[in-house]
Amino acid sequence: MLNIFRATRFLAESHVIVRHEPASPVFFGVFAFAILAVLLYLVLRLDRD
Repeated sequence: MLNIFRATRFLAESHVIVRHEPASPVFFGVFAFAILAVLLYLVLRLDRD
């Protein structure tokens, strides 16, 4: 009976657990876009030579 109580309490409090990201998703998107843009620039520049 005690295990059932613990399980229901855990499920009731599980919404409190929030995963914290190191940075916002927008930052990750902008950062990834910038890196890919620089890599594309370098590839196209090297291809021209």
